[in-house]
Amino acid sequence: MLTWLQRNTLTFPPLEKAMRDPNGLLAAGGDLSADRLIQAYRHGCFPWFSEGQPILWWSPDPRTVLFPQELHVSRSLGKVMRQGNYQVTFDQDFAAVIQACAAPRTYAEGTWITDSMQSAYLELHQRGFAHSVEVWEQGVLVGGLYGLAMGQLFFGESMFSLADNASKVGFATLVERLTAWGFVLIDCQMPTQHLHSFGARSIARKTFADYLHAHLDLPTIADWLPRRVS
Repeated sequence: MLTWLQRNTLTFPPLEKAMRDPNGLLAAGGDLSADRLIQAYRHGCFPWFSEGQPILWWSPDPRTVLFPQELHVSRSLGKVMRQGNYQVTFDQDFAAVIQACAAPRTYAEGTWITDSMQSAYLELHQRGFAHSVEVWEQGVLVGGLYGLAMGQLFFGESMFSLADNASKVGFATLVERLTAWGFVLIDCQMPTQHLHSFGARSIARKTFADYLHAHLDLPTIADWLPRRVS
């Protein structure tokens, strides 16, 4: 039975109560307050719903993750990165990145990054939890991604690309930087061919929960100050 969350509590049901079909549906309802979102990621779930639906919270099993040291950069992408046609920054324009991620895609109808979702993650950014990666070409924003960083874990949310390989350059640059900062895992949520090409793989939900318990509260040396990183 699906659990409906109340607005006056931040408690989520145990992850093992998530449905098998659809895979990972854990709860519905509640709100998108910053405190609830932080608790959701700490618990091992994330919001994903379309306009007009109630807020839905998911914890799929298995979970798609990327261990930073397992990053695979193809020869063609490595060549693009060495050419230096793109410039990558962190936290330079979070609002523009999430707005671009929410824009309509040719392969999908609508967007799950609703106005309320954008507002919620903007608040998380202002509180120092959510971060953006921007990819620029001659001063124009052509790609990027955003997600949350807590402890030694990064929770990826969405990416966009308006130029060839732009989001790939941004993602690879981020992973390389997270590796240097001592991050141990990047949550990719759901499997895609795009993520698998970088070395992402599936782990059991329980294993993912173990990583949360072990690394969420550890210190990190991450420096997210707005600046150029490549």
